[in-house]
Amino acid sequence: MRRILLKLSGEALAGEKKHGFDEDTVRAVAQQVRQLVDDGMQVGIVIGGGNFWRGRTSEHIDRTKADQIGMLATVMNCIYVSEIFRSVGMMTNILTPFECGSFTKLFSKDRANKYFEKGMVVFFAGGTGHPYFSTDTGVVLRAVEVEADVILLAKAIDGVYDDDPAKNPAARKYDEVSIHEVIEKNLQVVDMTASILARDNRMPMWVFGLNGENSIVNAVKGEFCGTRVTV
Repeated sequence: MRRILLKLSGEALAGEKKHGFDEDTVRAVAQQVRQLVDDGMQVGIVIGGGNFWRGRTSEHIDRTKADQIGMLATVMNCIYVSEIFRSVGMMTNILTPFECGSFTKLFSKDRANKYFEKGMVVFFAGGTGHPYFSTDTGVVLRAVEVEADVILLAKAIDGVYDDDPAKNPAARKYDEVSIHEVIEKNLQVVDMTASILARDNRMPMWVFGLNGENSIVNAVKGEFCGTRVTV
């Protein structure tokens, strides 16, 4: 693989705190990504905002405004994680689909490709820039736009199951599942909009637990123990 897009769960980055950041967790991610960059791989990153805000759970705020708060949460996450990446020796840049003053640069495919060619890790913050679309849809959209080879979904859970393993101890984990089955059975790897976008553009996804030892490097280098979502 030459270019990957890594989706990091905001909750997973919060670690045991469940809110905000756990710096040890973020630094461990940074060290893994640096190994990939040092090996010549181009890495893009999307981060969810669930460690700060989940707009859909709010009953008293207009959905558009709630989603805008969520978009800003992802910008905060990317600024923080980008700085941790820089502290371990990587070059980074943050792109958003809307202007954020001098905090970020405005997204374009050409700009992203320029940064990739310079060896930078590129953070795609702000989702799609529109309400009613999640960061799941944002990561698939950006992966398709920049022609990534695969999406790596680093979650708080270690793969795709046929039921919620937190509620059903007998839930079965898939080693491999097609995107068609994900959609048909509503397995919720990503939301339905993102699933259909991945299917229509033949974008594979690998799902694994972020907290496994060296999980990101192992996923890329063949020691994968999550679920491959095939196209």
